[in-house]
Amino acid sequence: MALFRFFTTPFQKISPVLQAVILMIIACLVLSIMAGVIRYVADTGMHVFELVFLRNVAGLLYFLPWLFKNGLGVLKTRRIGAYGLRSMVGFASMLSWFYAVSVLPLADAVALNFTAPIFGTILAIFILKEMVGIRRSLAMLVGFCGAMIILRPGFAELSLGAYAAIFSAVTMAFAVMMVKLLSRTESPAAIVAWTQILILPMSLIPAIFVWEMPTLEQVIAILLIGLLATLGHLSFTKAYSLADASVVMPFDFFRLIFSALIGFIFFMQEPDLYTYIGAAVIFASSIYIAIREARRSSAKREILAQTKAETRTGPT
Repeated sequence: MALFRFFTTPFQKISPVLQAVILMIIACLVLSIMAGVIRYVADTGMHVFELVFLRNVAGLLYFLPWLFKNGLGVLKTRRIGAYGLRSMVGFASMLSWFYAVSVLPLADAVALNFTAPIFGTILAIFILKEMVGIRRSLAMLVGFCGAMIILRPGFAELSLGAYAAIFSAVTMAFAVMMVKLLSRTESPAAIVAWTQILILPMSLIPAIFVWEMPTLEQVIAILLIGLLATLGHLSFTKAYSLADASVVMPFDFFRLIFSALIGFIFFMQEPDLYTYIGAAVIFASSIYIAIREARRSSAKREILAQTKAETRTGPT
């Protein structure tokens, strides 16, 4: 514990914004390494169904101490149906992402994954009934153009892995939307707990049909995947809690850089120029959408605060 404080104390003395930037870059590195380990386990011959199930077992193992500490009270809910839908979407996203990483160059999978905020905006129109102006509409169009640069339909054969990466982005956006809806009445602890618990049996069913006893090497790698996923998402979440999304999100592009390096060094993958150009276009579009969202949320909070103040003081 003393050693942990020795390393973290200097970090806590710097500004929150710089802390957020450092944590975001760390999250990008950790999640990129995780994608590399997923690719490694898939290359050893483990089926993606079994890989996803064992990853969820590892995730639950890391999650149990937190659950024991907080007690079963965090599981109390009246919205089990909504949790079930969120977990199914999350499982579909995880399954398609693991498959995409196992067959595509890592940089390509990450680049296509950048479309998630664009799909999130589209889902917000239909599910949350949000109004989208001409600027955000154009930003979404630009983002889709970026995806088309990477996919190049008509010029390059579209693989199942590319479709899986896009599907993962869509389902990821839907899962985030479900979290927003659930957070109106549910605590973050309950959302995390129920999602982890419900995904486990969902991932077990397909894994049974392809099950092969994993080797010790595969088990160690999967435990590492679970640890990296936990550390990556903790760093990611903490970064967004310390600074605005418009500040933190541009550094998410490091995921592409780290993934490209890992793919090149360990798997001899060389993404073409179209991947980088398309990713830059998609990312620019996503950043613009994030900045617009942050400004709209800030404006709503200011209006709400002003309304409450006027209600307390009365008309002047």
